[in-house]
Amino acid sequence: MEVYLLHYLLLQSGGQSGVWTVSVIILSIGTWVGRVGPRPADGELALLTSPRERLETVRQVLSEVPLIDGHNDLPWNIRNFLHNQLAEFDFDRDLRQVAPWSKSAWSQTDLVRLRQGMVGGQFWAAYVPCESQYLNAVQLTLEQVDLIKRLIEKYSQHMQFAASSREILEAHGRGRIASLIGVEGGHSLGSSLAVLRTLYQLGVRYLTLTHTCNTPWAKSSSVEDDDEDGGGLTTFGEMVVKEMNRLGMLIDLSHTARATMRDALRISKAPLIFSHSSAFAICNSSRNVPDDILKQLADNGGLVMVTFYNYFVKCGPQASVSDVAEHIYYIRNLIGVDHIGVGGDFDGINKTPRGLEDVSKYPELFAELLRSGKWNVLDLKKVAGLNLLRVLKQVERVRDDLRTAGITPLEDLPDSPDTIGNCALDINSVQRVTEV
Repeated sequence: MEVYLLHYLLLQSGGQSGVWTVSVIILSIGTWVGRVGPRPADGELALLTSPRERLETVRQVLSEVPLIDGHNDLPWNIRNFLHNQLAEFDFDRDLRQVAPWSKSAWSQTDLVRLRQGMVGGQFWAAYVPCESQYLNAVQLTLEQVDLIKRLIEKYSQHMQFAASSREILEAHGRGRIASLIGVEGGHSLGSSLAVLRTLYQLGVRYLTLTHTCNTPWAKSSSVEDDDEDGGGLTTFGEMVVKEMNRLGMLIDLSHTARATMRDALRISKAPLIFSHSSAFAICNSSRNVPDDILKQLADNGGLVMVTFYNYFVKCGPQASVSDVAEHIYYIRNLIGVDHIGVGGDFDGINKTPRGLEDVSKYPELFAELLRSGKWNVLDLKKVAGLNLLRVLKQVERVRDDLRTAGITPLEDLPDSPDTIGNCALDINSVQRVTEV
């Protein structure tokens, strides 16, 4: 019996319902079938000599704890390739054999390979390009949220919608991929807290504060070098962070400028995440996390979900699974294993590491960690999913505490930052028409 997972998550449950307890107990029961060699205990170093032994250990770990990936861009590819039409989309086929997916360097995901990779939880990105800012970003984002929910429903025998830590565990206990939604880019809000609240009600559980453009209220890493003056978040941006705390939505700092990272870490009462970023000290891309921010993230109790894009792993077109492991080693040595996850960014990248070519390869990464002889089974479980579950649970606890304290929804500033330009109507300037 897998005792640690039971005790770890029951301590986090805060006395929730019996459904939570039962689902954890279901997850905690694991047996070896056809195993090779002895299974290391949670706290023991996994000194396994053969690749087969290491993979057997990894498979057992991922059967007990859901592997939760922080970011996958499949929904945008469905829009690009199929205009969001799911009737002819065979997600349960190996898409390497199906055009146009087979011809694209940006396609690495299907149900066949997700199962091979033992993915237990996936944040699907509701992404729309920065070019939609001040235009129809909100509408396009709602269409992407709708697409993700329809995809989950169409393949409900394999996928299960999840909007809480408890629901992730329930899905994993039923052998389904817990499917969560993250909105990638604050421009999707149209600078409206009402839109933020509506997205939460639709099931969105993280917001990446920026993508590759500044919003009127937050600075992006993509324009950081040209825009170093001042802070990262405006007064309205600080309101966004506070409202996300109140709602119980994860704040994602991938793609943000360092000033934005620092402001969010200063303001938030809940742990923050980087859904798909790596270590700046190894690859000095502005998309990666510098040491001082990593240390603040540890103090915050947050999580960096290491990403696989070659240009963020090795700052060049070539990388390998061992190079990704190097980022994980570095972060663990700097701030500890409790603050590491994985966020592959599959279907949003066109250069993948050798050995991590698609979503079927996650076990290879964990086997690579075991190969060093410096990782125990509990370490693997934390990186796979326990760390994300802890962070999400703490975000939910902050939400509940704020609710108990009587904190009410924040209201937009009278001069909301998007009520500018030719494509926005200042509703306050419209005269009420007298009905006849």
